[in-house]
Amino acid sequence: MRQAGRYLPEYMAVRNKVTFIELCKRPELAAEVTLTARERLGVDAAILFADLLPILEPMGLDLEYLKGEGPVIHNPLLTPSHIDRFHEVEDVGCLDYVFAAVKLIRKQLPANIPLLGFAGAPFTLASYAIEGGGSKNYAKTKTWMYTDSGAWQALMETLARSLIRYLRAQIDAGCQAVQIFDSWAGCLSPDDYREYVLPYTRMVIEGLPADVPVINFLTGNPALLALQRQAGGQIMGVDWRVNLRDAWSTFGHDVAIQGNLDPVTLYADLPTIRKRAKAVLDAAEGRPGHIFNLGHGVFPDLKPENVIGLVEMVHEMGQKK
Repeated sequence: MRQAGRYLPEYMAVRNKVTFIELCKRPELAAEVTLTARERLGVDAAILFADLLPILEPMGLDLEYLKGEGPVIHNPLLTPSHIDRFHEVEDVGCLDYVFAAVKLIRKQLPANIPLLGFAGAPFTLASYAIEGGGSKNYAKTKTWMYTDSGAWQALMETLARSLIRYLRAQIDAGCQAVQIFDSWAGCLSPDDYREYVLPYTRMVIEGLPADVPVINFLTGNPALLALQRQAGGQIMGVDWRVNLRDAWSTFGHDVAIQGNLDPVTLYADLPTIRKRAKAVLDAAEGRPGHIFNLGHGVFPDLKPENVIGLVEMVHEMGQKK
């Protein structure tokens, strides 16, 4: 989760020269920070440096990253009638900077290190498009869902079809697996997720090559685990709000699980980090298909030494399982 970021001085050496969106859109720089982070941390796979939201630009939204505030959409879809100005991405050439970065990274990565691509899930992207940025209650998004099912379906299907093309292009460029982030779906009840979200996440996953692993990541609400499994994917990504034993019991043992150390743990001292990492590994019980990961992203003010120390601990303790 967020290998390249502000906590790494190597990343900041590049980031201080350009804006965030420039870093995303310049393939040689995106490749550099991806490769440097993977090597610095010593992890077993590289995560493409990109962002969830630039796919919304060719769909008709004015996206800006404001210092200290994060992403802002200046022309959000305020009412269902605005669906008419939201356009499907039929030609992913407008996002070629992402695929160019993938090709550069794949050329330079060791052959035994996989490259993971990713995209936002339809619901999370729809929420950004409607709210115009972050939200505490997703009131505008839910109002769309509840009051105009036709416009909601059109919005989600437009996103799903665009995401299928986008992720397929990442795979064609050299990604060996992809993750779909539903970072905001935790705000939903199980009934709402089942009706308004699950069909479209499933549509994306079923639209991808069957031989490419898909990580379906959903955060914030353990009540959605069974539905997350129904949405599809060979790997279920979970956060720290659920024990891995309980997650496997819900998902079934025919899928892998990614997770799930609370990233706040990395503020602690190394003995505490080791204790809590061991608890995650113990909960996995040595099952095949466990990908040790944080339950969400690395915070920008963490010490790199703690992240590196965690990786070393997991490699050491994981070999004993």
